[in-house]
Amino acid sequence: MHAAFEAAAGDRGRRLDVTIADRLPQYSRSRAAHLAGRGQVLVDRARRKPAFRLRPGQRVQVLAPPADPLLVGPEAIPLAVVHEDADVLVIDKPAGLTVHPAPGHPGGTLVNAVLARVPGISGIGGALRPGIVHRLDKDTSQLRTRTMGRTYLALVRGTVAADSGVIAAPVGRHPTHRTRMAVVPRGRAAVTAYRVRERLPGATLLECRLETGRTHQIRVHLLHIGHPILGDPVYGSAGVRELERQALHATRLEFLHPRTGNRLVFDAPLPGDIDALLDRLRREAAGPAPRREFGRPQSAAGRARKNAKSRARMAGTPRHPQR
Repeated sequence: MHAAFEAAAGDRGRRLDVTIADRLPQYSRSRAAHLAGRGQVLVDRARRKPAFRLRPGQRVQVLAPPADPLLVGPEAIPLAVVHEDADVLVIDKPAGLTVHPAPGHPGGTLVNAVLARVPGISGIGGALRPGIVHRLDKDTSQLRTRTMGRTYLALVRGTVAADSGVIAAPVGRHPTHRTRMAVVPRGRAAVTAYRVRERLPGATLLECRLETGRTHQIRVHLLHIGHPILGDPVYGSAGVRELERQALHATRLEFLHPRTGNRLVFDAPLPGDIDALLDRLRREAAGPAPRREFGRPQSAAGRARKNAKSRARMAGTPRHPQR
Protein backbone atom coordinates (compact mmCIF):
# COMPACT_ATOMS: atom_id res chain seq x y z
CA MET A 1 0.00 0.00 0.00
CA HIS A 2 1.32 3.44 -0.95
CA ALA A 3 -1.35 5.76 0.49
CA ALA A 4 -4.62 5.63 2.40
CA PHE A 5 -7.24 7.89 3.95
CA GLU A 6 -10.72 7.78 5.44
CA ALA A 7 -13.56 9.47 3.56
CA ALA A 8 -14.77 12.54 5.43
CA ALA A 9 -18.28 13.97 5.71
CA GLY A 10 -17.54 16.33 2.83
CA ASP A 11 -16.66 13.38 0.58
CA ARG A 12 -20.21 11.97 0.61
CA GLY A 13 -21.35 11.19 -2.93
CA ARG A 14 -18.07 12.22 -4.56
CA ARG A 15 -16.38 10.18 -7.25
CA LEU A 16 -13.54 8.00 -6.08
CA ASP A 17 -10.96 9.37 -8.57
CA VAL A 18 -11.85 13.00 -7.81
CA THR A 19 -11.60 12.43 -4.07
CA ILE A 20 -8.22 10.71 -4.35
CA ALA A 21 -6.85 13.67 -6.32
CA ASP A 22 -8.18 16.08 -3.66
CA ARG A 23 -7.07 14.13 -0.61
CA LEU A 24 -3.76 12.88 -2.01
CA PRO A 25 -2.35 15.75 -4.12
CA GLN A 26 0.57 13.61 -5.29
CA TYR A 27 -1.96 11.67 -7.41
CA SER A 28 -3.49 13.44 -10.41
CA ARG A 29 -7.10 12.64 -11.21
CA SER A 30 -6.05 10.85 -14.39
CA ARG A 31 -3.56 8.73 -12.42
CA ALA A 32 -6.23 7.93 -9.81
CA ALA A 33 -8.70 6.93 -12.51
CA HIS A 34 -6.06 4.81 -14.24
CA LEU A 35 -5.20 2.96 -11.03
CA ALA A 36 -8.83 2.43 -10.05
CA GLY A 37 -9.56 1.09 -13.52
CA ARG A 38 -6.75 -1.45 -13.06
CA GLY A 39 -8.07 -2.58 -9.68
CA GLN A 40 -5.32 -0.88 -7.67
CA VAL A 41 -7.66 1.16 -5.49
CA LEU A 42 -9.59 -0.43 -2.62
CA VAL A 43 -12.57 0.95 -0.72
CA ASP A 44 -13.12 -1.00 2.49
CA ARG A 45 -10.88 -3.71 0.99
CA ALA A 46 -12.99 -4.03 -2.18
CA ARG A 47 -11.79 -2.95 -5.63
CA ARG A 48 -13.78 -0.02 -6.94
CA LYS A 49 -14.00 1.80 -10.28
CA PRO A 50 -13.18 5.50 -10.77
CA ALA A 51 -16.85 6.58 -10.73
CA PHE A 52 -17.64 4.84 -7.43
CA ARG A 53 -19.43 7.21 -5.03
CA LEU A 54 -18.00 7.37 -1.53
CA ARG A 55 -19.65 7.46 1.89
CA PRO A 56 -18.14 9.02 5.02
CA GLY A 57 -16.03 6.62 7.05
CA GLN A 58 -15.00 4.39 4.16
CA ARG A 59 -11.29 3.59 4.02
CA VAL A 60 -9.60 4.23 0.68
CA GLN A 61 -6.31 2.48 -0.10
CA VAL A 62 -4.15 3.18 -3.16
CA LEU A 63 -1.88 0.25 -3.97
CA ALA A 64 0.45 1.91 -6.50
CA PRO A 65 2.75 4.96 -6.42
CA PRO A 66 1.75 8.36 -7.86
CA ALA A 67 4.04 7.75 -10.85
CA ASP A 68 6.43 5.17 -12.16
CA PRO A 69 9.38 4.69 -9.79
CA LEU A 70 12.40 6.89 -10.42
CA LEU A 71 16.02 6.10 -9.65
CA VAL A 72 17.19 8.56 -7.01
CA GLY A 73 20.89 9.00 -6.38
CA PRO A 74 23.20 11.32 -4.43
CA GLU A 75 24.33 14.61 -5.97
CA ALA A 76 26.88 17.10 -4.60
CA ILE A 77 24.52 20.06 -4.15
CA PRO A 78 25.40 22.66 -1.47
CA LEU A 79 23.03 22.74 1.51
CA ALA A 80 22.43 25.48 4.08
CA VAL A 81 22.44 23.33 7.22
CA VAL A 82 20.77 25.00 10.21
CA HIS A 83 21.05 22.08 12.65
CA GLU A 84 22.39 18.55 12.52
CA ASP A 85 22.65 15.81 15.10
CA ALA A 86 22.34 12.03 15.12
CA ASP A 87 18.55 12.21 14.68
CA VAL A 88 17.66 15.47 12.94
CA LEU A 89 18.89 17.44 9.94
CA VAL A 90 17.35 20.91 9.52
CA ILE A 91 17.98 22.65 6.19
CA ASP A 92 17.12 26.16 5.04
CA LYS A 93 15.88 25.28 1.56
CA PRO A 94 16.27 28.14 -0.93
CA ALA A 95 13.37 29.13 -3.15
CA GLY A 96 13.40 27.28 -6.44
CA LEU A 97 15.03 24.09 -5.18
CA THR A 98 12.67 21.19 -5.88
CA VAL A 99 12.17 18.86 -2.93
CA HIS A 100 12.16 15.48 -4.65
CA PRO A 101 12.56 14.00 -8.15
CA ALA A 102 9.52 13.77 -10.39
CA PRO A 103 8.85 12.99 -14.05
CA GLY A 104 10.51 15.73 -16.09
CA HIS A 105 12.70 16.71 -13.12
CA PRO A 106 14.74 13.61 -12.28
CA GLY A 107 17.65 15.27 -10.48
CA GLY A 108 19.09 18.39 -8.89
CA THR A 109 16.66 18.18 -5.95
CA LEU A 110 16.86 18.46 -2.19
CA VAL A 111 16.57 14.68 -1.90
CA ASN A 112 19.62 14.18 -4.13
CA ALA A 113 21.59 16.60 -1.96
CA VAL A 114 20.49 14.95 1.30
CA LEU A 115 21.47 11.50 0.00
CA ALA A 116 24.97 12.82 -0.71
CA ARG A 117 25.31 14.31 2.78
CA VAL A 118 23.70 11.44 4.74
CA PRO A 119 23.93 8.22 2.67
CA GLY A 120 22.32 6.11 5.40
CA ILE A 121 19.11 8.13 5.24
CA SER A 122 18.03 6.43 2.00
CA GLY A 123 15.95 3.81 3.82
CA ILE A 124 13.82 6.36 5.68
CA GLY A 125 10.64 7.94 4.36
CA GLY A 126 10.24 6.04 1.09
CA ALA A 127 12.18 5.90 -2.15
CA LEU A 128 11.31 9.36 -3.49
CA ARG A 129 11.42 11.36 -0.23
CA PRO A 130 14.10 9.74 1.94
CA GLY A 131 14.28 11.50 5.28
CA ILE A 132 11.93 14.33 4.27
CA VAL A 133 9.42 14.78 7.09
CA HIS A 134 8.45 18.49 6.91
CA ARG A 135 6.27 19.08 3.86
CA LEU A 136 3.96 22.05 3.33
CA ASP A 137 1.20 19.83 1.92
CA LYS A 138 1.14 17.27 4.73
CA ASP A 139 -1.06 17.37 7.82
CA THR A 140 1.17 15.98 10.56
CA SER A 141 0.18 14.76 14.02
CA GLN A 142 2.45 17.39 15.61
CA LEU A 143 0.47 20.12 13.87
CA ARG A 144 -2.79 18.70 15.20
CA THR A 145 -1.49 18.44 18.78
CA ARG A 146 0.21 21.86 18.64
CA THR A 147 3.63 20.36 19.38
CA MET A 148 4.86 21.51 15.98
CA GLY A 149 4.65 25.07 14.73
CA ARG A 150 5.29 26.72 11.37
CA THR A 151 5.34 30.47 10.94
CA TYR A 152 5.52 32.32 7.63
CA LEU A 153 5.89 35.90 6.49
CA ALA A 154 3.78 36.92 3.51
CA LEU A 155 3.84 40.26 1.71
CA VAL A 156 0.37 40.72 0.24
CA ARG A 157 -1.35 43.17 -2.06
CA GLY A 158 -3.40 45.96 -0.51
CA THR A 159 -4.00 47.10 3.05
CA VAL A 160 -5.28 44.42 5.42
CA ALA A 161 -7.68 46.27 7.71
CA ALA A 162 -7.84 43.91 10.70
CA ASP A 163 -4.77 43.69 12.91
CA SER A 164 -5.25 39.93 13.21
CA GLY A 165 -7.65 37.23 12.14
CA VAL A 166 -8.30 33.57 11.41
CA ILE A 167 -9.17 32.23 7.97
CA ALA A 168 -11.15 29.01 8.26
CA ALA A 169 -12.11 27.89 4.76
CA PRO A 170 -11.96 24.40 3.18
CA VAL A 171 -9.27 23.90 0.53
CA GLY A 172 -9.41 21.45 -2.37
CA ARG A 173 -8.71 21.13 -6.06
CA HIS A 174 -9.91 24.00 -8.22
CA PRO A 175 -13.03 22.80 -10.07
CA THR A 176 -11.68 23.70 -13.52
CA HIS A 177 -7.93 24.33 -13.12
CA ARG A 178 -6.72 20.98 -11.84
CA THR A 179 -3.16 22.15 -11.11
CA ARG A 180 -4.48 24.79 -8.71
CA MET A 181 -6.09 24.66 -5.31
CA ALA A 182 -9.05 26.79 -4.21
CA VAL A 183 -11.53 27.37 -1.42
CA VAL A 184 -14.27 24.88 -2.30
CA PRO A 185 -17.32 23.67 -0.32
CA ARG A 186 -16.18 20.04 -0.28
CA GLY A 187 -12.52 20.74 0.35
CA ARG A 188 -10.57 19.66 3.41
CA ALA A 189 -10.79 21.76 6.55
CA ALA A 190 -8.04 24.40 6.59
CA VAL A 191 -7.23 27.08 9.17
CA THR A 192 -4.68 29.90 8.88
CA ALA A 193 -4.14 32.49 11.62
CA TYR A 194 -2.55 35.82 10.69
CA ARG A 195 -1.51 39.11 12.23
CA VAL A 196 -0.28 42.32 10.64
CA ARG A 197 3.43 42.97 11.10
CA GLU A 198 3.64 46.10 8.97
CA ARG A 199 1.46 48.18 6.64
CA LEU A 200 3.27 49.64 3.63
CA PRO A 201 2.33 51.57 0.47
CA GLY A 202 -0.01 49.26 -1.43
CA ALA A 203 1.00 46.19 0.55
CA THR A 204 0.87 44.54 3.99
CA LEU A 205 3.40 42.27 5.68
CA LEU A 206 1.59 39.44 7.46
CA GLU A 207 2.77 36.79 9.90
CA CYS A 208 0.87 33.56 9.23
CA ARG A 209 0.64 30.42 11.35
CA LEU A 210 -0.72 27.14 10.06
CA GLU A 211 -3.15 25.08 12.09
CA THR A 212 -3.51 22.63 9.21
CA GLY A 213 -1.20 21.86 6.31
CA ARG A 214 -3.05 21.80 2.99
CA THR A 215 -1.43 22.24 -0.40
CA HIS A 216 -0.86 25.96 -1.12
CA GLN A 217 -2.96 26.76 1.96
CA ILE A 218 -1.57 30.21 2.78
CA ARG A 219 -1.58 31.32 -0.85
CA VAL A 220 -5.17 30.17 -1.36
CA HIS A 221 -6.45 31.61 1.92
CA LEU A 222 -4.89 35.04 1.36
CA LEU A 223 -6.34 35.17 -2.15
CA HIS A 224 -9.70 34.19 -0.63
CA ILE A 225 -9.73 37.30 1.61
CA GLY A 226 -8.75 39.54 -1.30
CA HIS A 227 -5.05 39.95 -0.52
CA PRO A 228 -2.99 37.67 -2.79
CA ILE A 229 0.72 37.31 -2.14
CA LEU A 230 2.85 39.67 -4.23
CA GLY A 231 4.62 38.00 -7.13
CA ASP A 232 2.46 34.86 -6.98
CA PRO A 233 2.30 33.59 -10.58
CA VAL A 234 -0.57 31.16 -9.87
CA TYR A 235 -2.94 32.87 -7.46
CA GLY A 236 -3.52 36.21 -9.03
CA SER A 237 -1.00 38.90 -8.08
CA ALA A 238 1.12 40.68 -10.66
CA GLY A 239 4.88 40.38 -10.81
CA VAL A 240 7.15 42.71 -8.86
CA ARG A 241 10.51 43.74 -10.24
CA GLU A 242 12.47 42.61 -7.16
CA LEU A 243 10.92 39.13 -7.18
CA GLU A 244 10.93 36.12 -9.47
CA ARG A 245 8.53 34.24 -7.17
CA GLN A 246 5.83 34.82 -4.57
CA ALA A 247 6.77 36.85 -1.48
CA LEU A 248 6.19 34.01 0.99
CA HIS A 249 8.90 32.92 3.42
CA ALA A 250 9.03 30.18 6.07
CA THR A 251 10.51 32.15 8.96
CA ARG A 252 10.19 29.79 11.96
CA LEU A 253 9.99 26.03 12.56
CA GLU A 254 9.30 24.54 16.00
CA PHE A 255 9.07 20.88 17.00
CA LEU A 256 9.91 18.42 19.74
CA HIS A 257 13.17 16.54 19.31
CA PRO A 258 12.29 12.90 18.56
CA ARG A 259 14.79 11.52 21.08
CA THR A 260 15.12 14.07 23.90
CA GLY A 261 11.66 15.64 23.78
CA ASN A 262 13.23 19.09 24.02
CA ARG A 263 11.58 21.87 22.05
CA LEU A 264 13.67 23.04 19.11
CA VAL A 265 13.09 26.45 17.51
CA PHE A 266 14.74 27.55 14.26
CA ASP A 267 14.44 30.99 12.68
CA ALA A 268 15.32 31.82 9.07
CA PRO A 269 15.99 35.46 8.08
CA LEU A 270 14.19 36.97 5.13
CA PRO A 271 15.90 36.26 1.80
CA GLY A 272 17.51 39.17 -0.01
CA ASP A 273 14.84 39.65 -2.68
CA ILE A 274 11.95 40.04 -0.24
CA ASP A 275 14.10 42.20 2.04
CA ALA A 276 14.94 44.50 -0.89
CA LEU A 277 11.26 44.90 -1.75
CA LEU A 278 10.43 45.76 1.86
CA ASP A 279 13.21 48.36 1.93
CA ARG A 280 11.83 50.04 -1.20
CA LEU A 281 8.30 50.11 0.19
CA ARG A 282 9.55 51.59 3.46
CA ARG A 283 11.37 54.33 1.56
CA GLU A 284 8.19 55.08 -0.37
CA ALA A 285 6.25 55.25 2.90
CA ALA A 286 8.74 57.74 4.34
CA GLY A 287 8.98 59.93 1.25
CA PRO A 288 6.64 61.95 -0.95
CA ALA A 289 6.04 59.15 -3.45
CA PRO A 290 2.32 58.49 -4.05
CA ARG A 291 0.70 55.35 -2.71
CA ARG A 292 1.01 52.56 -5.25
CA GLU A 293 -1.24 49.62 -6.03
CA PHE A 294 0.15 46.21 -6.90
CA GLY A 295 -1.42 43.69 -9.20
CA ARG A 296 -3.95 45.89 -10.97
CA PRO A 297 -2.74 45.99 -14.58
CA GLN A 298 -4.21 48.65 -16.84
CA SER A 299 -6.60 47.44 -19.52
CA ALA A 300 -5.72 47.65 -23.22
CA ALA A 301 -8.33 50.39 -23.69
CA GLY A 302 -6.87 52.32 -20.78
CA ARG A 303 -3.37 52.05 -22.21
CA ALA A 304 -4.62 53.23 -25.61
CA ARG A 305 -6.29 56.31 -24.08
CA LYS A 306 -3.13 57.10 -22.11
CA ASN A 307 -0.94 56.77 -25.22
CA ALA A 308 -3.28 58.98 -27.25
CA LYS A 309 -3.14 61.69 -24.59
CA SER A 310 0.66 61.51 -24.53
CA ARG A 311 0.90 61.83 -28.32
CA ALA A 312 -1.50 64.76 -28.25
CA ARG A 313 0.55 66.60 -25.63
CA MET A 314 3.79 65.97 -27.53
CA ALA A 315 2.24 67.34 -30.72
CA GLY A 316 0.90 70.42 -28.97
CA THR A 317 -2.71 69.61 -29.82
CA PRO A 318 -5.62 69.88 -27.39
CA ARG A 319 -6.63 66.68 -25.60
CA HIS A 320 -10.27 67.02 -26.64
CA PRO A 321 -10.45 68.60 -30.12
CA GLN A 322 -13.53 70.71 -30.73
CA ARG A 323 -16.08 69.15 -32.99
